[in-house]
Amino acid sequence: MVSNPGLRKARLRACARPTLLSFALAVAAQAAVAGEPPPRAEHLRHKSIGIYVGSELTADGSTLLGGFGHEPSSHWVEVVPRQHHPEGATTAVGVTSEASIPGELTDMPQARETYKHITSNYSEFAGFPPPLTNGGLNEHGVAARDIWSPSRQELIDMSEEAAPQTGPNYSDLARAAMERATTAREAVEVIGALMDEHGYSTYGGNSHLIADEKEGWVFINFAGGQRLWAAERLGADEIRVSYFGYIHDFPVDHHEHDDYLASDHLVDFAREQGWWDGDGPFNVQEVYGRPFPGDEPGDLYPAFYDEARNPPQREQELHAMAPISLEDMLAYVRDPRWSNDFSGYGQVAHLRPDVHPELQTLWLAVTSAITTPFVAIPIGTEDIPPEFRQHRYMTKHADSHFIDPDYAPLEATRYATRTFKRLLYHTCEHPREFLRPVTAEIEAFERDLIDLRASVEQEALELLQTGDDEAARALITEDVERRLLQSLDLGEDLVRAVERQTRETHGIRMPEGVRVEGETTPPTSQPMGRLGWGGMVHCYDEALDDYPREHGIYGSAHGLREIAR
Repeated sequence: MVSNPGLRKARLRACARPTLLSFALAVAAQAAVAGEPPPRAEHLRHKSIGIYVGSELTADGSTLLGGFGHEPSSHWVEVVPRQHHPEGATTAVGVTSEASIPGELTDMPQARETYKHITSNYSEFAGFPPPLTNGGLNEHGVAARDIWSPSRQELIDMSEEAAPQTGPNYSDLARAAMERATTAREAVEVIGALMDEHGYSTYGGNSHLIADEKEGWVFINFAGGQRLWAAERLGADEIRVSYFGYIHDFPVDHHEHDDYLASDHLVDFAREQGWWDGDGPFNVQEVYGRPFPGDEPGDLYPAFYDEARNPPQREQELHAMAPISLEDMLAYVRDPRWSNDFSGYGQVAHLRPDVHPELQTLWLAVTSAITTPFVAIPIGTEDIPPEFRQHRYMTKHADSHFIDPDYAPLEATRYATRTFKRLLYHTCEHPREFLRPVTAEIEAFERDLIDLRASVEQEALELLQTGDDEAARALITEDVERRLLQSLDLGEDLVRAVERQTRETHGIRMPEGVRVEGETTPPTSQPMGRLGWGGMVHCYDEALDDYPREHGIYGSAHGLREIAR
């Protein structure tokens, strides 16, 4: 591990863990008695995170792009191969009438060739049709993260008034960037051109954080049905945290600046609406967006989580950590201030200069990284074990019918997401007892992967240099499969160990549920998602550590796997 003296200096002591759950239960109980759903809070989508670190601020000269998405559904890994499509082929895009802002699906012309990419797919967010993606890594070394970015209320009102909306949604655009872009800038141009031509279907505003080995870009998609967008280049000496995505000062004559791209009417529309009078800088967030999380009161989530979601504070924290290593980024994405049950997966794209394209790598945790190991998946990988692919657990509409026989063998395999979710729930029930030893085991596993990586890559590179690409890809694929299955075995060992200790020391806590007059349904059969987005399973405890912390700080494994056996 690269020693990082700036990391200690950057530590931030967060606020105490409040008893939010009891409050939320009381609110939900009152609503249930009244026959009403729990209140829908304005903080609903303060979730996904994207972190860009330019190559001049990393320990090895790479560009790092990390983060995760917050979605309540199943998650799985896909390696989507390069494909050729006939002339006139189309792809369905947009949202349906079930979306939070209703829309209609339309057909968009498909590219004649779509590039290979690695991604995390999921099945549910805001009523959008599955499968959904937030980006990933493609064969040209372009990485992308998709992050919420709230538009001002007037724009959201415009979208609602104009419904049904049409055009690609955030997932359609992220997928198109992976399929069609050879550089980060080209990804911006692809997304912008698609919005210009086909419009945009939104849930209230969105953004993309995109990077290649040389630079990054932040792209904001605005609600309103006006095809408004803006993008800003991020250099090798910059750090950007999108938590949510933002752009500040923007040149009015952006057409004359290489570091900025936007829809042609970005400035003119703001003038027409009276949102900018031409006096002072054109601040994109102030004109079209909303204040940062933590800058305004009213959030019902725990204080530590609310305060940790402020992008400028996180950027200062990361600058103090520089030079930032791959291990630092893995630990940062895993940080319990934001990695919790809401985190659908974890990703860190490690974009290295002068590396063979087949060896550019996405480090991926199939579900929340707080209790899930990252495994390196190079772009040369051709297949993923079935245990890490789609299963029925928490997948949209899975409860409405019996399984198609075509999918029965896949469903019969173990499901990695389910295993690591179990580990998360057991660990977060008693974090003071289990978080450190579980993290120690996981990070010891990751450090072994990092130590072994150079030899595997060297062997693959020798094959690639002799023109035996097929053998190189087979070698890479075999190694990825072995490491993923080893990570799953680790997860199952840790679940057995933590569950055994929990039963012996505490017992398994059963739900209290909600008592409704005249009903006899026991708590164990009542809805498990009663609190909606108001409930949060997390492992944060201020007594455990100051954050951020160094990867592997808990030392060698604590023997949990031996307990399991």
